[in-house]
Amino acid sequence: MTVAVYPGSFDPVTLGHMDIIERTARMMDHVIIGILQNNSKTPLFSVGERVKMLEEITSHIKNVEVRSFDGLLVDFVHKCRANVIVRGLRAITDFEYELQMAQTNRVMAPDIDTIFLTTNLRYSYLSSTTVKEIAYFHGKLEAFLHPNVAEKVRQKVEELHQTSDM
Repeated sequence: MTVAVYPGSFDPVTLGHMDIIERTARMMDHVIIGILQNNSKTPLFSVGERVKMLEEITSHIKNVEVRSFDGLLVDFVHKCRANVIVRGLRAITDFEYELQMAQTNRVMAPDIDTIFLTTNLRYSYLSSTTVKEIAYFHGKLEAFLHPNVAEKVRQKVEELHQTSDM
């Protein structure tokens, strides 16, 4: 059985992420979405909120599960008994970074392969950072996010605006 891990921060999960998840699920027997707890970033959503969002919007994909992790990706992949890491590529700049990470992971864990999926052209410009900026300025999110996620982003940004107004 081929088990793949698709890691990321998913803060928030975009339609570009969903494209990679759905395509990976068609290729692999089992897909684990690994939500990274990254202490060097200040996320919009907690890890628990991100797990719940991803569980909700991937519930129709039967071979997908969502887990959170911290530490080294290769340790998480081993813990999941997976043998493949999936990474999405939007542009050449992504490739340079992702290649370096894949090679580093390969040295640490020669039993784990990394595969790259190019993002659908519709989402090649899209990032969670861009989406958050649009949300902070009350822009429309429907072209970038699942409707349930868009609503949660709007609510969270509104909470932040109310907190900063005090």
